[in-house]
Amino acid sequence: RAVSRLGGWAGARVANDQVWAKPPGAAPLTFHRDSAYFDFVPSDVITVWLALDDMDDDVGPLQYVPGSHQWEDGRVGSAQQFFDKDRFALLHSAARREGLDPSAELGLVTVGVRMGGCGIHNGRLWHGSDRNASARPRRGLGIHFVPADAVFRDAEGKTLAHSIQPRPDGAAPGVELDGHAFPITYLSRAPPAS
Repeated sequence: RAVSRLGGWAGARVANDQVWAKPPGAAPLTFHRDSAYFDFVPSDVITVWLALDDMDDDVGPLQYVPGSHQWEDGRVGSAQQFFDKDRFALLHSAARREGLDPSAELGLVTVGVRMGGCGIHNGRLWHGSDRNASARPRRGLGIHFVPADAVFRDAEGKTLAHSIQPRPDGAAPGVELDGHAFPITYLSRAPPAS
């Protein structure tokens, strides 16, 4: 319900869930956007990130770039770049396309929550994390939500979501999302508040 309200949606469904584990010494995660990895209409994504450990600075907690969800889509990156040596390369490229000086104007915000806390962000928000410089693990659970009425943009797509969409033997791919693979978690009886 909270995700649906934040998104201004009539309902919400799970598009993907993941456990993110960063053992001691693990590399940083490149700044990226979540929405680039989905192929839904509407293209809205909201990510809920639940901390399974305390997110102290030395474990490499999640970092947000405030306001970056309003930037254009000119630079999105790919999953092959998640662990690039320069974790800021894609972000800086996107900032320059927006006319910003990446060395002076980005104002990173750290999601330094305790175990059980969470961060909730728009799928278009640029975010990443530093290396785990501690002797402790850094674990979190991520759940990507989309509007309840979302459908695939392309029935023949190549995203992870397409690969888990059940398809009966011989059936043509469809754009409707399967309710078991992509469960609706909330559906309002009234239109969303504006």
